[in-house]
Amino acid sequence: MRFYFSDLQTLVLRKRSFNGGILIVMLMLLLAGCSQTPQRPKADADNGGLFLPGDFEALVVIDSVGPTRHIAVNGNGDIYAKMTYNDRMDGSGGTVGMRDLDGDGRVDSVVYFGDYQDVGRSAVGVTIHDGYLYTSTVTQVLRNKLKDGELVPTSKTEVMLTDNNKNVEKNWHTTKPVAFDNKGYMYVPFGSPSDAGQDIEKYGPVGIPGGKGLDPSPELENNAGIWRFDASKLNQTQKDGYKISTGIRSVVGMQWNPADQSVYAVVNGIDNFHTIYPKLYSSWQAAVLPAETLIKVQDGANFGWPYAYYDQLQKKNILQPGYGGDGKITARADSFDLPVIGFPGHWAPMDVLFYNGDQFPERYKNGAFVAFHGSTDRSPYPQAGYIVCFVPFENGAATGKIEVFADGFTGVDTVINTSDAVYRPMGLATGPDGSLYISESEQGKIWRVMYKGDKNKFGDAQLAQMQQRESRTYIKTPDEVKDNLNTGDRLEGSILYKTYCANCHQGDGKGDGGRFPPLASSEYVTGDKTRLIDIILNGLQGKITVNDKTYNGFMPPHKDILDDHAIASIATFIRNRFGHVKGSVSTLEVTEIRNSTKK
Repeated sequence: MRFYFSDLQTLVLRKRSFNGGILIVMLMLLLAGCSQTPQRPKADADNGGLFLPGDFEALVVIDSVGPTRHIAVNGNGDIYAKMTYNDRMDGSGGTVGMRDLDGDGRVDSVVYFGDYQDVGRSAVGVTIHDGYLYTSTVTQVLRNKLKDGELVPTSKTEVMLTDNNKNVEKNWHTTKPVAFDNKGYMYVPFGSPSDAGQDIEKYGPVGIPGGKGLDPSPELENNAGIWRFDASKLNQTQKDGYKISTGIRSVVGMQWNPADQSVYAVVNGIDNFHTIYPKLYSSWQAAVLPAETLIKVQDGANFGWPYAYYDQLQKKNILQPGYGGDGKITARADSFDLPVIGFPGHWAPMDVLFYNGDQFPERYKNGAFVAFHGSTDRSPYPQAGYIVCFVPFENGAATGKIEVFADGFTGVDTVINTSDAVYRPMGLATGPDGSLYISESEQGKIWRVMYKGDKNKFGDAQLAQMQQRESRTYIKTPDEVKDNLNTGDRLEGSILYKTYCANCHQGDGKGDGGRFPPLASSEYVTGDKTRLIDIILNGLQGKITVNDKTYNGFMPPHKDILDDHAIASIATFIRNRFGHVKGSVSTLEVTEIRNSTKK
């Protein structure tokens, strides 16, 4: 375990390494942990790069702590973050504690700790409840008792829950955020291994074009739902819980809302409609559908996955195409529960927070903040999301509106590729003084948002400047023609590659060593784009030499079974896979070559 003090960089506490200077710093930590809640600090002149409603301000409490997922703030102001495992941890677990030592609102001490390691980016949960710090890995929910003054818990780590489902570490949606009600229960989601209910043993988690969903879906027994557990019992497994709601593909954020005594969750919807069902869904429809949702977790609720999805444009549940749907048919979808609200497709909601502080205007106690990580698969349209929004409630129900609350994370006007976004909002937490904390996942920046105006005078004038930002390409509904960027989609390309290419060229792109040539390090892939496009469109027959070896085979044409965006996506994928970084292929480039080679 290592302790890093960023304001005293020459002092590093390692195992069994103590001296007088260290003891002074430890005393500073103890005093800070026991001190009264400080006055709100001065905001950054530029609000840390954020755009906020009038009379709101922000400061950056830490600029770069490493890939950060969810966050929690203790009653003394200490911040805890769940991390994606990275080299800063130096072998320790995926949690970091942060403390402001001098009261200026900025983090001075940073401590990476935890006696566990995570697998991948899926584990997100960190919560403080009844004096315990709860953290989640892919397979477990853990807790440590927090003692007064401690930044790093010295208590024994207790195991609350272990997920012993088969191949849990390979589950595509195995996040385990936790929520607690006021009746002694803990709520944990178990996500679906597949995207849309296809046979994962045959086709993998994303399925194949035109594939049908398994009916009934075997995933619904132990996955795709939210389970309720005894919050006081240790060493539980899924069998100790009660499945309270089902038909839920992937939940990353949950919270208890004391206003109506209910747990709410944000759900990520199905992907790849155009890729898998190109005759039913256009690339525009696949970019905006299906909805991501905010749901109310009620006993016996069934939200329809994988048989149905929510269409926020039609405002109803629609039969999923893998089960006979065509984008309009409802059929058995009518029998499923509706969400509280539907957000635009693929915005990737990561966290939800019901504000219960006293600092913000009263209207913010009637609704929920939602952090959107941003899309990865809206191509050929701009990627979207990357904001924190507010969902107003009236009389206990969502009004149907979505207000942009915090913007400025992307750093660019149009996000063509997900990597273009400088920051991607991830976690939300309320501080002891009512400030709102926001984390992001790329660099580990954390903002503290504060209200400095007259709460009684907050209204339309303060909201107006944020309404103007709704026209930005990553927030608005894209125009089907004007906003088409005409570039290949790597995610779609990866799916199509597995279906149409991997049988011959293999999943690793190295070919079969005999009949079919490698794509890895091949001049046919890394060289002239037009030749590559022509081969995918029109096929290739005869002798060719690749990496000093001669092949004499036949590659069939794909011009009659794949559209121009699909061809562009495959070409983009293989030009940026297998060690290549050769840029995108546009849909227009494919169209031009298709037209020029027509016979």
